[in-house]
Amino acid sequence: MKISFIGCGNMGGAMMQGIIDSGISAPQDITGADLSEELLKKRKEELNINTTSDNKEAARTADILFLSIKPQYYEDVIEEIKDAPGDDTMIITIAPGKTLEWTKKRFGRSLKIVRMMPNTPAMVKEGMIGMCGNELVTDEDLSLVKKLCEGFARTEVIPENLMDVVTAVSGSSPAYVFMFIEAMADAAVAGGMPRDKAYIFASQAVLGSAKMVLETGKHPGELKDMVCSPAGTTIQAVRVLEEKGFRSAVIECMEKCLDISRAL
Repeated sequence: MKISFIGCGNMGGAMMQGIIDSGISAPQDITGADLSEELLKKRKEELNINTTSDNKEAARTADILFLSIKPQYYEDVIEEIKDAPGDDTMIITIAPGKTLEWTKKRFGRSLKIVRMMPNTPAMVKEGMIGMCGNELVTDEDLSLVKKLCEGFARTEVIPENLMDVVTAVSGSSPAYVFMFIEAMADAAVAGGMPRDKAYIFASQAVLGSAKMVLETGKHPGELKDMVCSPAGTTIQAVRVLEEKGFRSAVIECMEKCLDISRAL
């Protein structure tokens, strides 16, 4: 199985690394294409993959073709390569707002197309991906793509009408979480903790809390209540968050993200 990536930036590199580390595909079966010779050299040295500056070549040789480029480049790149993939090549997109129908129209022919939305924690093999396929993509195809992604992300198959929600809840949300960690660390520094330690304490608290939600299956509210002892410190901190509109701010930021994603 030959896999090609057009775009060898952070996300493309993380995905290639995860696939190789999982043992599903060997480096010699993966090709990375990019306009940056410096980036191609870096990926070649890091991953020992095949590299090329010719997008058509990468598309022509692929059984599975990842378009791991920024959304604003999709139209031009697809116009460039649209005749190169074989009829059985599976195209995988990662751009917000680009629907399965939009991609099909740009290629101008019927191809297997999978739309997915990864996030940057894929760079540390803790990503989250939502994905869906068009009418030509079988359950076996989706299982294959899911298996490819297991090396760097948890993957869920969802209806396409929820893909913009995925952008808001996991695609963009690392930025919200990083701000939360930064704010907690700033407060810890104000309380006298050295900054390097503050980042560790805040980050591990977020990591551990998320793991509790995933592994216990308990409602987040129930887990919150477990920390809030009567007349204790935590319930007073929670009261301040409620007073300052913490929940509302998070909901509103996600709604704005969702609106922008739908408008792309």
